[in-house]
Amino acid sequence: MKNYFLIFLSVFCIFSNKVYTQHRLYFEGFDDDIRGKNGLRVMFYNLENFFDTQNDSITSDDEYTSFGMKHWGREKYANKLNSIYKAILSVGGWEPPEIIGVCEVENKFVMGDIAMGTPLRKFNYKFIHHDSPDSRGIDVGLLYRSDKFKPIYNEAIKIIYPFDTSSKTRDILYVKGIIANNDTIHLFINHFPSKFGGANITIPKRNFVATLLRNKVDSLLNSNSNSNILIMGDFNDEPADESISKFLNAKCDTFNLRKTDLYNLMCNLKTIEKIGSNKFRENWSLIDQIIVSNSLINLSKGWKVKNNRAFIFKAEFLLIADETYMGLKTFRTYNGPKYTGGFSDHLPVYVDLIYK
Repeated sequence: MKNYFLIFLSVFCIFSNKVYTQHRLYFEGFDDDIRGKNGLRVMFYNLENFFDTQNDSITSDDEYTSFGMKHWGREKYANKLNSIYKAILSVGGWEPPEIIGVCEVENKFVMGDIAMGTPLRKFNYKFIHHDSPDSRGIDVGLLYRSDKFKPIYNEAIKIIYPFDTSSKTRDILYVKGIIANNDTIHLFINHFPSKFGGANITIPKRNFVATLLRNKVDSLLNSNSNSNILIMGDFNDEPADESISKFLNAKCDTFNLRKTDLYNLMCNLKTIEKIGSNKFRENWSLIDQIIVSNSLINLSKGWKVKNNRAFIFKAEFLLIADETYMGLKTFRTYNGPKYTGGFSDHLPVYVDLIYK
């Protein structure tokens, strides 16, 4: 049975512009094995302004319409949709990823198109999405393979700044679900406030969201200190920044972790991978992160993070030459006002969970 599946997916990927072959040649060490019932690959991907083509009268999405500055029409939308599904399929290897957190997606229509309007529909993907009060109308969402993950509760956690009640941002998406062996996992998908307007000026906003997230996590851990918790997102801060290291209190060392501690899988990743998840000018940053509860690191039985590490998916087709700052940069949809037809200004990040 496994051989038939491998043959099918091999042919499928050949017809997808040989994306799998390309990333396999480039991405040495990438684990492409079928994970089966005792394995899960969880990925997060900032989709970079994935809007539909329709004008929403209550959000600032005019730029991404046919009459807007980006001249965003059906052909460009279809190309973006095709690119996103190829990236998702490639991250999975021989088996598509089971759980996918995304951000910068406009609405349910776009989420539904990814899940059911592409060849991903062959793998029974479903999605969870809530409209958030973000002024541009970009949200977070969750895609999942319904054969490997069964959601039982979800909630959009609202962000209301006590020091700036008029400012709007993305919700945190919380999803509780069942994975193999009837274990429960708690997922938090995030897109922290950007640094638009100034990095220092916006620090209090990211710190506030991190505090709110930490309070939600603590409520779960107070009920069950062995709760399986996985936090992912674009945090617009790196692991050492205070929103993550202090207010979320995500540790960078697995030694002496307490039951209620969180561990940031990304702390040393930029050094290991020699690349970040996002590049601004000449500098790579690691703002896309995956953070887990102690139970996914140190429990002797049950679900665990494989080898206690996460990865940046740095496949060749997601990168192009950086003619200005040297090296490579992300192959994005737009470079300023110029349409380049790429994928995103972020690279996906992912982690493997295994059952022992």
